[in-house]
Amino acid sequence: MFPTEFALNLLRHPATPAPVVRSIEVHAARTVGGGLEFAYCLRGDMARLLIPAPQKAGCADGLWEHSCFEAFVGVLGEPAYHEFNFSPSGQWAAYAFSGYRQRDEALRLLVPPQITARLSVGRLELVAEIPATVLPPMAGVAPLQVGLAAVVEAIDTVDGSHSYWALRHPAALPDFHHRASFALELAPPREPA
Repeated sequence: MFPTEFALNLLRHPATPAPVVRSIEVHAARTVGGGLEFAYCLRGDMARLLIPAPQKAGCADGLWEHSCFEAFVGVLGEPAYHEFNFSPSGQWAAYAFSGYRQRDEALRLLVPPQITARLSVGRLELVAEIPATVLPPMAGVAPLQVGLAAVVEAIDTVDGSHSYWALRHPAALPDFHHRASFALELAPPREPA
């Protein structure tokens, strides 16, 4: 279910302390059907983190206000992108943007991702698979720029309860929508031989 190797490490934004998180690693890949699969692994003191409890799977807003994992997906060279939120609770959210933080209300991304979460001592794992039908137009034939991120909520930190993690932090404050934080490039899927 969960990859044993991770190629990408998320970095904590320097303005947000996270003494109870050791690391967050991510594996990202295109699926055979042209979708995307993300596997996140958070290591730390789980007893001191607020991890959303399992709930009925469904679409929900405001997931980023608590511990959740995120992916931002855009086509290389295009200003439009999609945002996906994956909660350990099993809930999810998906939003379309025509440009930087410009929500495209006309485009509804209602096909649910497949989410599997597993919590154990010192470790939270979450795998999310996004179908090709909810990716930006041209995602099946063009390179993708992907931003991978996480929000982690702690119970007892003095300096702030949330820490923000991403592949790259190009701004003074955490901003996962900043296109320079879309630091992973994924090639188009290959045609079957």
